[in-house]
Amino acid sequence: MRLSRLARRCLAATSLAPVLALALSGPGAQAQTASPRVLRVAPHADLKTLDPVFASIVITRMHGMAIYETLFAWDSNLQPKPQMVEHYTTAPDGLSWSFTLRPGLRFHDGQPVTSRDVVASLHRWMARDVVGGKLKEYMAALEVTDDRSFTLRLQRPFALVPFALGSAIGQIPAIMRESDARTDPTTAVTQTIGSGPFRFNRADWQSGARIVYDRNPDYQPRAEPADGLAGGRVVKLDRVEWIIMPDPATAAAALQTGEIDIWEQPAQDLIPTVARNRDIRVERPTNLSNQAVLRPNHLLPPFNDPRARLALAYATDQADFMAAAFGDEQWWARCQSYFICGSPNGTEAGAEGYARPNLDTARRLLAESGYRGERVVINTTSEIAPIGRMAEVAVSALRQIGMNVEADFADWGTAVARVRKREPVAQGGWNIFITTSSGPTMQSPLTNLGTNMSCDRAWIGWPCDEESERLRNAVVDAPDEAARKLATEALHRRLAEVQPYRVLGQYDQPYARRANVHGLLNAPVMVFWNIEKN
Repeated sequence: MRLSRLARRCLAATSLAPVLALALSGPGAQAQTASPRVLRVAPHADLKTLDPVFASIVITRMHGMAIYETLFAWDSNLQPKPQMVEHYTTAPDGLSWSFTLRPGLRFHDGQPVTSRDVVASLHRWMARDVVGGKLKEYMAALEVTDDRSFTLRLQRPFALVPFALGSAIGQIPAIMRESDARTDPTTAVTQTIGSGPFRFNRADWQSGARIVYDRNPDYQPRAEPADGLAGGRVVKLDRVEWIIMPDPATAAAALQTGEIDIWEQPAQDLIPTVARNRDIRVERPTNLSNQAVLRPNHLLPPFNDPRARLALAYATDQADFMAAAFGDEQWWARCQSYFICGSPNGTEAGAEGYARPNLDTARRLLAESGYRGERVVINTTSEIAPIGRMAEVAVSALRQIGMNVEADFADWGTAVARVRKREPVAQGGWNIFITTSSGPTMQSPLTNLGTNMSCDRAWIGWPCDEESERLRNAVVDAPDEAARKLATEALHRRLAEVQPYRVLGQYDQPYARRANVHGLLNAPVMVFWNIEKN
């Protein structure tokens, strides 16, 4: 007799019980099991990289938001508000910005946060991030004034300075100690000394099983109410534990029994099961849908030729990817917009022709690109189930147009490490990477890291197109919203021609929480201040 998918997962959950036991063991675990001051969360992936300026992956960003702070922070409407900054002024010509830090800011080792730490941190961030890189293009100088004050001088006005300094996408502008921020931008910082509301508990960290954050007793939150990532970051818990549960059935069972309090990204096919439990709530974390991305490596054949990238667009049906990854259509939609359908920048201009597959056109374009059957590798993982399932759909779709393609599955940390390689496939490189990104990340031409086509400064895949960058600059420089909308549409038409990546559709990824957990904020990533457990 064949088992149903859910039955097979529940059987797998039994075999993973020792993993859960390990995660819930360790110093002091027995005393904390029933404590309302300890929050246990099943995150979507294990934490491998500790530096949120080095890596743009969501799990590292969640970690970064817990232990570090930024100068500004986005509220629930994605508007920037001062966070580490006490006050700031702008010169009438817009070419000089002066900032003063809040008093009482201290790193977890007791050192005060100074302007020297800020300047070093921002320089490193600008060398890594799409938003930081754009700010750097406008910058003339970044100077320390005194221990709490610094000045940003610009070559030309850049009205989005506070928005950029509060960025919650890509590599975040986390303020580190100067000694850590002096680390080469291409090398990950392994220290975890921030000034944020939580401290990373390295002693209780068990790779592959548990990540632990303790409340920072010395942290002084802002006085304003919490709103998105902005306002007072008041920690109402003693400890947050991330319990790594690769199997969805294990996480579903743990949530229903109360062994965990939050499941950050529940598997879509198990949402109806957990939602029927009267002690569980299933909710959306933000107002914008997320985006699924098929990213080709623009440095290597065949996708260094735009015709091969167009072939990807014509060969792929968004519905196949979304249904495989996210199940019921109530959770997903077709959308050809790089900037999220339903967002202020959501336009499908120029991309209308990719709404349905055209395999004949895809085959022709692939042949014209010079492709002759060379091996194409999709660097992927089954650890994050939707990504693995989309990789399988991609293999099937691309084989239909004659591509010699295979998926190379690894754990998420290994896949993320590999994606930074620029070498040929034979030397450990890759051709295609499938991932997802939040709506707040992708909704703006400034923050959408995938549409940055600035060559070596671009996100992985390293697309290069001078005209796209000219049009993206026109969006940033637009004098008003009407002009910005027209500039965004022109940019989108160009992106549809050169295909920095294939949009695979958009979807809603809810979280699930126990009913006795309250205060989760509407934010681009899940954060753990403001949360209460009773």
